[in-house]
Amino acid sequence: MNTFGDPNIWLPFVFAGLMGVSILIYVVLDGFDLGVGVLFPFADDDEKDRMIASIGPFWDANETWLVLAVGLLLVAFPAAHGDILTALYLPVAIMLIGLILRGVAFEFRAKAPAPHKDLWNNAFFAGSLMTSLSQGFMLGMYIMGLEWTWAHAAFGMLTAVFLTVGYSFIGATWVIHKTDEHLQRKAVDWAKGGIWGLVLGIGAISLATPFVSERIFDKWFSYPSFVYLSPLPILSGVLVVWLWWMLRRMPFHGDRWSWLPFFAATSLWVMAFGGMAYSFYPYVVPEQLTIYEAASAPESLFIILIGTCIVLPTIMGYTILAYTIFRGKATELRYD
Repeated sequence: MNTFGDPNIWLPFVFAGLMGVSILIYVVLDGFDLGVGVLFPFADDDEKDRMIASIGPFWDANETWLVLAVGLLLVAFPAAHGDILTALYLPVAIMLIGLILRGVAFEFRAKAPAPHKDLWNNAFFAGSLMTSLSQGFMLGMYIMGLEWTWAHAAFGMLTAVFLTVGYSFIGATWVIHKTDEHLQRKAVDWAKGGIWGLVLGIGAISLATPFVSERIFDKWFSYPSFVYLSPLPILSGVLVVWLWWMLRRMPFHGDRWSWLPFFAATSLWVMAFGGMAYSFYPYVVPEQLTIYEAASAPESLFIILIGTCIVLPTIMGYTILAYTIFRGKATELRYD
């Protein structure tokens, strides 16, 4: 019997995949612009303007993917939506405050008189930092099963720091791609420091994940599962070495390959996310609720799927269009 012919099986699987893809795209795209904000204290005023210009056409559209992911969680897996947001109410509230602060500061800093510009630059940094730390804390608590204990909260704070450093790293690779001369060289130095924080973060999560449950441990280390999974750590190691090699030799002659560090960093995020998805499937609430138990009725999911088939290509289309139109080096961002 083909179980994937059953809508009770394939519809939750499809929506879990759509939600996972939305989260992954958000982490990469909004991750780099959050990282640019986190790097603000290390730049002077002119460099901050150039960094803002590098994310100006994209940052608000990047956050659309977060809205889509949360929306899919709400309509496709309402039981899981309630459990996850109830457990993470405080960090979610901090994240939302950070996102609002970032949005306000982004607009106001462009209009503010010179004496007040530092205030809004600091607000942009604070909003970026709040958002990054809260997302990292939520990641750690999710891995630990959404149970509030001192040990789990400590792990959440650890992942909060590592994710923030990871965002600053991919943000630095974006600045390398979108700028040149002195700021680009400075971004290379930022990336050289940030890559080790990203490696430590992926290592900490990788060490903790198999010990969350016996089921995940078996998925990682039983035969033949560990054979199928082995390309992920091997390729990740190769990417880290390649990134370090590139950063040691940048800027390349003619700056033709300035996009390669960002591409390699994105690939590293994709593999780390793939490892997590493999580990926790089929659970949407770790070790408590599977995607099949949490899913809405098949009739509801089918109707939602029709709407998703319209909305998702639209979001994907204007995202690709924006990155195509505003490709190349960042120039001055003006509002007049």
